[in-house]
Amino acid sequence: MFDLKDLYQEIIVDHNRSPRNFRKMEDADIKAEGYNPLCGDKLTVYLKLDGDVITDVSFEGEGCAISVASASLMTEELIGKTVEEAEKIFGTFHELVTDRDSPIELDKVGKLGALAGVREFPARVKCATLCWHTLNTALHDQDGKEHATVSTE
Repeated sequence: MFDLKDLYQEIIVDHNRSPRNFRKMEDADIKAEGYNPLCGDKLTVYLKLDGDVITDVSFEGEGCAISVASASLMTEELIGKTVEEAEKIFGTFHELVTDRDSPIELDKVGKLGALAGVREFPARVKCATLCWHTLNTALHDQDGKEHATVSTE
């Protein structure tokens, strides 16, 4: 019988073993660094923008399987989206992994739904959201700087 948890597990394992868009972007318009001292996850998110459209997004760093898979899934989800769309996706994702009472609506979250299980493990939420908070920092806290840093403590 088909088990949704098995599918989610496969997605996380696949994106951890073969992360998408895992590379330093030399010509990035914006970059931000993220660090989760509880787990040791460290990553840098790179963005290329054309106006308010994310034309490319990548990441590099190291972390646990959930952190790497989340960053990989995030990059796939955001290429071609506007900054406003990215903010909405971040909000939806954050609710998905933090609100235990919120229903999981796969039509809204797609493959990101693979990370919904972390809502049952509060310590792992920071692993799943590190890349998203780093992205948010990159989009909003730049003030003309080349890079910003976020730490999830």
